[in-house]
Amino acid sequence: MNGIWFWIPISILALLIGLGIGYFIKQTLVERELQRQKIEADRILREAKEKATALELQAKNQALEIRQAAEGEVVRRRNELNREEDRLQKRREEMDQRSDRLEKREQAINKRQSALDKRANDIEKLYSDEMEELQRISQMSIEQARAMLLAEVEKDARNDMAKIIRQIESEAREEGERRARASITTAIQRVASEHVSEVTTSVVSLPADEMKGRIIGRNGRNIHAFEQAAGVDVIVDDTPEAVTISCFDPVRREVARRALGKLVLDGRIHPAHIEKVLKNEQKEVERVIAEAGDQAAFDAGVNGLHPEVIKMLGRLKFRTSYGQNQLSHAVETAHIAAALAAELGADVEISKSGALLHDLGKAMDHNVEGTHAQIGADFAKRYGVNAKVVNAIASHHHEVDQETVEAAIVEAADAISGARPGARRESLDQYLKRVRALEDIGNSFKGVSQTYALQAGREVRIFVKPEDIDDLASNRLARDIAKQIEETMQYPGQIKVTVIRETRAIDWAK
Repeated sequence: MNGIWFWIPISILALLIGLGIGYFIKQTLVERELQRQKIEADRILREAKEKATALELQAKNQALEIRQAAEGEVVRRRNELNREEDRLQKRREEMDQRSDRLEKREQAINKRQSALDKRANDIEKLYSDEMEELQRISQMSIEQARAMLLAEVEKDARNDMAKIIRQIESEAREEGERRARASITTAIQRVASEHVSEVTTSVVSLPADEMKGRIIGRNGRNIHAFEQAAGVDVIVDDTPEAVTISCFDPVRREVARRALGKLVLDGRIHPAHIEKVLKNEQKEVERVIAEAGDQAAFDAGVNGLHPEVIKMLGRLKFRTSYGQNQLSHAVETAHIAAALAAELGADVEISKSGALLHDLGKAMDHNVEGTHAQIGADFAKRYGVNAKVVNAIASHHHEVDQETVEAAIVEAADAISGARPGARRESLDQYLKRVRALEDIGNSFKGVSQTYALQAGREVRIFVKPEDIDDLASNRLARDIAKQIEETMQYPGQIKVTVIRETRAIDWAK
C-alpha cells in the first residue's frame, strides 16, 4: 500500500515534466514556423516590390512612348493642316483672280453685245435706206429685186458647192482607202464579215452592169426617189452586177430589197412605178411576216396567241442579234425551255411560251423607248398573254424579279441558245439606240414629215413639208438639228444632216 503511494507522486512529477518538455518543444516549433512564415512573407513582399517597380518602369516607358507618338502625330497633323491651309489660300486667290477675269470678260461681252446691237440696228436702217434708194433709182419692184438677189446668191452657192464637192471627193477617196483596209481586216477575221452583212446590208443581183445606170436615173432621179420612199441607202459601187441596200431597220431593208429586185426584173424604173412597187412589196412582206409568226408558233408548239402577237413575232424573221437570226433563236429557245421544264417538272407550256416571246421587244417600232425585255412584256400583257409568261419575258435579263421557276428556265434556255461558237461577237443594242435617237431628233422638229438615219448613222436625211418649210428655213432647220445632235448625243466621227424639200405638181389629162 505504501509502495503505491510512493509511485503516485513520482508519476505525477514525471507527467508534469513531460508536459513541460512537450510545451517547450511545441513553442520551439511554433517559433520556428513563425520565423519561416515571416521569412517567406518578407520574400513575397520583396518580390512584389520588385515586380511593382518593374511594372512602374514599364508603364512609364510606355507612357513616354505614347506621349512621344502623340506629339509626333500632332506635329504631323499640324504640318498637314498648314499645308492644306496654304493650298486653300492659293485656291482662294486663284478663284478670286478667275472671278475678276470672268467679271471683266462679262463686261467686255456686254459692251461688245451693245456695240453689235447698235451695229445691227445701223445695218438694218442702212438696208432699208438702200432698198428704198434702189427701188427709186431702178424703178424695180421688190419681187424683181428679190429675183436678182436670188440669182446672185445662186451663183455664189454654186461656187461654194463646187468647193464642197471637191472636198467630199477627197474625203471619199480617204474613206475608200480606210474601208479597203477595214475590208481586208474583216476578211482575215471571216466571221465578223458575215455578221455585219446579215445585220446592216442586203445585196441585189443585176443582170448586167448597164442596169446600174437605169437604177440611178437621169441626174439621180430614180435612186433618190427610191431612197426617199423606202427609207434606205442604195450603194452603187464597183461591185460587178450588184448593188447594196443599207439600212438599220431589217424590215425596211427587206421591203427595199424585194422592190428593187422586182423593178430590175420589170425594167420599168421611174418614180411613180417605184412607189407602186414599194407599196405592193410592203404588203407582201407583211404577209410573209404573218406566215413566219404562224410557222414559228407551230414549230415551237405554242397555241392561243393573239394575231397581233403572232405578227410582231414574225418581224423577228428579218432581225439578227449577236449573229443569230432572232426568229430561229426564239424557236430554238422554246425547244430548249420545254426540255428543261419537262426534266424539272415545271410548267412546259408557260416555259415554251415565255421562251418563244422572250425577245419580242426587239421587233417593236424603233420609236418605243425602253429595253427590249420591258417593251416585249408590255406588248404581250396588252394582248392578254399569261402573267407568268409576261414575267418570264420581262425578267430574262434580270430587269425585274423572277417570280416563277419558268422564268429562270427561260433565262437558262436563252443563254444556252446563244452559247454556240461565234454566236455572240458584238452587241448592236447601242448602235440601234443611237440610230433610233437620230431619227427621233429629226422627227421632233416642226414641219418634218419623215426622218431616215442612213450609212450606219453617219447621215440623217430629213424630208420636210414644203408648205411649212421654205428654202431658207431648210438651211436653218439643218443647223438646228445638227446643233441638237451635238448637244445631246455621243458619236464617233461626223454626222451629215441633209434636209430635203420637194414640191410635186400633179395634174390629170382628161
